[in-house]
Formats: sequence, structure tokens, C-alpha cells
Amino acid sequence: MTEFNSLERIRELCAERGWSYYHLAKASGITYSTLNTMMNKQNQPSLLTLQKLCGGFGISISEFFDPDPERPSLTREQSECLSLFTTLSAEDKKLALAYMKGLAKSL
Repeated sequence: MTEFNSLERIRELCAERGWSYYHLAKASGITYSTLNTMMNKQNQPSLLTLQKLCGGFGISISEFFDPDPERPSLTREQSECLSLFTTLSAEDKKLALAYMKGLAKSL
């Protein structure tokens, strides 16, 4: 059994999405300096930081630690939509979903 490396997983998720650390910092609401220091000095993230990073990626913590290999990778557009969606208020999320459902019906 290999040991799980959370920093390697963060690198992998950024690479899948074509994201820089700066993009991830903005999407997750943590400072770029915090993320950059963590990645360069090989400091493992705290649980709070990990929750914020997962929010930025649009995934749950369980998906972070146990990715589903059956799930296809997201395109850049899909990742961007998820990242934007996670920053919305609960009410705005409802509106965004209603809007997308309306668009899907018109196709």
C-alpha cells in the first residue's frame, strides 16, 4: 500500500484542469502565498485548507482522497463552471441551476 500524498494530488488536479497555483488560490479563496509556500516547502495542508482547496476544485474531500477512475475528467469549461458555481450564494446557485435547466430544455 502506497502512502497518499496530498500535495501530489493537488498537482494532479491542477494539471487535469490546466490550472496554475494562482488560479487554484483564487478559486479556493486562499492566498497565493499560502498555497505557493505549502507546495514549494512540501507542507501538508491543514484540514481547513484542504476543504477550501476542494471547494475550489469543485470536489468533495472524499473525492480528493478516493477519486473515481470511472468518472471522466472535466473539460476546462466544465471545471470553470464548477469553480464559479462554488463561489455563488445558495440563492444564486438555485438561479444558476434553473437557468441551465431552461437552456437545456431549449436545445
